Amino acid sequence: MDTEAQHTERDPSSPADPPVDPATDDGSRSVRVPGTPDGDAPSEDPEETSGDDPAERGPSWLRTGLTGAACVVLLLLVSHFVAQPFLIPSRSMEPTLQVGDRLLVNKLAYRFGNEPARGDVVVFDGTGSFVPEQPAGNPVTGLLHDAAASLGLAAPDETDFVKRVVGTGGDRVVCCDTDGRISVNGTRVEEPYLAPGDRPSDVPFDIVVPPGTLWVMGDHRSQSSDSRDHLGSPGGGMVPVDRVVGRAAWIVWPVGRWTAFERTGAYDSVPAPPAAGHPTGPRGSGHG
Repeated sequence: MDTEAQHTERDPSSPADPPVDPATDDGSRSVRVPGTPDGDAPSEDPEETSGDDPAERGPSWLRTGLTGAACVVLLLLVSHFVAQPFLIPSRSMEPTLQVGDRLLVNKLAYRFGNEPARGDVVVFDGTGSFVPEQPAGNPVTGLLHDAAASLGLAAPDETDFVKRVVGTGGDRVVCCDTDGRISVNGTRVEEPYLAPGDRPSDVPFDIVVPPGTLWVMGDHRSQSSDSRDHLGSPGGGMVPVDRVVGRAAWIVWPVGRWTAFERTGAYDSVPAPPAAGHPTGPRGSGHG
């Protein structure tokens, strides 16, 4: 350490420093530095000062880019495994869902042994049931679209649908009774979520849902292409449970419609299907 005397301002009335005794001076005098306790000199540990040099920290744009990329990757992982936003493109679920709504889907709802229940609003992949198998397209374009859709920035794939579960495996779903209502396992169902002015269905049907599949319908029945439209197609309009992406949890956009989905009580009185199955087989007619 530099041991040369340091010039400091002094009150003229203060006594001068005592003379240094050569016999006791060890050549390591310390000078009090303002702001450091006990006269200790500021630390010069290179580990504490490293990184102060801008050249060692790297370009700020690089750090910003890496942080942004990490955030995007995290969002994609969350949307793939936990919850994913979906953009509603049609009127088929009005008034429950409106065009332009961003719907947050809980992808863990059916991952641990739970299965879709009557009344659940679900998002599912309609490939093989609502739409035919599609040939593989451009992988780069598909990857970019899937990433944008996963973040709710683009409309979902044309194979993705959002509908309400009306019947589960073993259920017999019939439309309509003398009052124009749907019945499930012989019990009439009041559907308060239907669009005002809509009937439960303009086309009669009587079907039994095979195990492992779902019968689904839109809340805006006159505007919905759902299981009724595919009675004559392979699969008979039934959606395999393993094609369900998740259950609708929240409307997250626009802010004025921010709300959580509440379970409907419309099916609370519907009994379980008979263990031996219904005495009549599935039958029905196409939905015009």
